[in-house]
Amino acid sequence: MTSPAAGAPRIPDVFDPRGYAQGLPHSAYRLLRDRHPVAWQEEHEVLGWPAGPGFWAVTRHADVVRVLKDARTFSSYLGATQIRDPAPADLPFIRRMMLNQDPSPSSQLRSSRGDPNPTSQLRSSRGDPNPSSPLRSSSGDPNANAHGRLRRLVGRAFTRGRIDRFETAVRDRARGLLTAALDTARAGSGVVDLVTTVTDDYALLNLADVLGVPPGERGLLLDWTRRVIGYQDPDESGPPASGPDGRPADPRSPAMLQDMFAFARELAAHKRRHPGDDVLTVLATDRELATPELEMFFFLLTIAGNDTVRSAAPGGLLALARHPDAYRALRTGAVATSSCVEELLRWHPPVLSFRRTAACDTELGGRPIRAGDKVVVFHGSANYDERVFAAPHRLDLARTPNPHVSFGDGPHVCLGAHLARLQLRVLYEETRELLPVLELAAPPRYLVSNFIHGLKSLELRLRPPDRDHLPG
Repeated sequence: MTSPAAGAPRIPDVFDPRGYAQGLPHSAYRLLRDRHPVAWQEEHEVLGWPAGPGFWAVTRHADVVRVLKDARTFSSYLGATQIRDPAPADLPFIRRMMLNQDPSPSSQLRSSRGDPNPTSQLRSSRGDPNPSSPLRSSSGDPNANAHGRLRRLVGRAFTRGRIDRFETAVRDRARGLLTAALDTARAGSGVVDLVTTVTDDYALLNLADVLGVPPGERGLLLDWTRRVIGYQDPDESGPPASGPDGRPADPRSPAMLQDMFAFARELAAHKRRHPGDDVLTVLATDRELATPELEMFFFLLTIAGNDTVRSAAPGGLLALARHPDAYRALRTGAVATSSCVEELLRWHPPVLSFRRTAACDTELGGRPIRAGDKVVVFHGSANYDERVFAAPHRLDLARTPNPHVSFGDGPHVCLGAHLARLQLRVLYEETRELLPVLELAAPPRYLVSNFIHGLKSLELRLRPPDRDHLPG
């Protein structure tokens, strides 16, 4: 694997999850974009998790987009999409998920020995007689062409018509949760944590409706999300389970997901007997979808579908609370909610980073990348790149164009982006009607994570509409 030259200048560490406990590390991102747009990062041991081989941090918008779009060169399949390398024995299991597959068979590389270790599947230019060409996948690769097939299958479930039918329920839920939060504020100190009273339940219950999860089982979705997404934060994950080597067990390993998969199988069987107008009914009754694929779909939809909105919604409300003039513009109709949603997604991207693995020797941002190197894109940095966004640190709810990468780009662009935008738009519309003032009562508490830009608490002082002194 590639390592920096001796005497290379010291660069900021954007790997340590603790570095995100106060929000996006803008100073570090700016320095990297300006001086080291593709920078080698040490992957040191942190929070009980073992050290790794290191990776290239990609922070400029143009380079991030290139990596996300070029699946032939920058593979999701080789080492999956998390910074930490999965256990070699877990990699075949992880590759069942659509997110960890490549759209082109030529980049779905496997060792002729059947070695599941991604770093041993690749030969660097030192041992490859033709270093400029990627290694080819074996003709029997069971994942060849799987990505496109699976996206088409789930696309049948996430039709615009089906999702739009949920808008009425989503709006009623937003209004009900915000009204209850306002009632709580009136009856008490005036301060409410919008994460625990509004946004967590909003994201969870909307997802449960889309999937068709029975009301009595919906709390499981949040428990699983906290376990998988918040594993770097002891407040979210609780005491970590230990693996056979005594180190923390990977929450994405098959052993740690058996309860979720068993539930998915039981729910799918129920949907076949009692079909409904929901996504899981569509997936469960699709003859092309094998049971292991359905399990991984349920995992992906439960975790990504919940946490995208669960992270973006409080982040957007925090931005509005910190920018009262922008919130006033939204409330008075000076800006459209559609552009508001996009700017708040740019400002607070729910996902911080995604990893790819170089499938061949290449060059990126002036740095030579060797086959097998980990390449990690940082959405939060790309969304503030001065080369693309004028005055990126100014919250401009009317910003257009707004080519943020909060939902990714290329073949893995978020399948649920339409659903997420709908939920965020409705939440902001109902907020502007019910909460005339958003006033921070305490500093927000961020998730300790280098993957998800989450908020653990957002305490706001809420004022009832009859105290609205904003000019009309």
